[in-house]
Amino acid sequence: MSTAISTPDTVDRLSALLERFRVRAHLFHAGPLCGVTHFAAEPGRAFLHVLRRGAMRVTHPARSGAPRRLMVNEPTLLFYPQPLAHDFHNAPQEGSDFVCATLDFDGGSRHPLVQALPPLVALPVAALPDIEHTLALLFAETERVRCGQRLLANRLFEVLLLQTLRHLLDHAADHGMQTGLLCGLAHPKLARALTQMHERPGAPWSLAALAAAAGMSRSSFAAEFRAQVGMTPAEYLLRWRVSLAQAMLRDGASVKAASDALGYASAAAFSRAFTQAVGVSPRAWLAGP
Repeated sequence: MSTAISTPDTVDRLSALLERFRVRAHLFHAGPLCGVTHFAAEPGRAFLHVLRRGAMRVTHPARSGAPRRLMVNEPTLLFYPQPLAHDFHNAPQEGSDFVCATLDFDGGSRHPLVQALPPLVALPVAALPDIEHTLALLFAETERVRCGQRLLANRLFEVLLLQTLRHLLDHAADHGMQTGLLCGLAHPKLARALTQMHERPGAPWSLAALAAAAGMSRSSFAAEFRAQVGMTPAEYLLRWRVSLAQAMLRDGASVKAASDALGYASAAAFSRAFTQAVGVSPRAWLAGP
């Protein structure tokens, strides 16, 4: 039985994450697949498949965290957030019909949502009524070649991903997520504090300020945050700031610029925090392989 968690509509739990760490979709297949189709695991590469009709067997490597074998016999969305090899098996005469896209997350495996998601999310299309119109547009665009078809299909896949993430936020426990970022964002009070951290990473956040944003006492906020997210608020804030700093440094920002943007008193203080989280200094990390 599905358990939805009610979070105030005034809290936008995803925009700040996806504005700072974008996801880009690229359509690469539309139509039937026959026999065995192999999808290799590539660093930083995710997949989003939609089975429109037909049936198939999906297999994954042992000890991958995904089911070794999965039978799919209804319209289904298959989302692989992390690099994971998978094979689709379907008899040639059955002609299963697909649209498939790769997803490139900014930061690859370091993207906060990638780290929070299971290896595979398999959702019957019937369980996602909000995606009906998106899928209708997506399949209409892939049925024949028209001007701008690939660009529009890519954007529709990105819309589809966002709608899928919305569903996962409202049903996190149903998909095996017991702790992590999505569990925190699914919590009606913790979501307020997390969203504030995402939107204002350079603010002088204290435990008291975060607890106030959540509308909780400091002790109950700290305990609930650790239970749901799997780390303390200070640890999460450090990881979030370091993730943003890594993106800034990759884009050519100086250590001082990253330090100023993220609210550190000095470049030295920022470097110490970065080293605590990553194990090497910002300059060493940037120069590394």
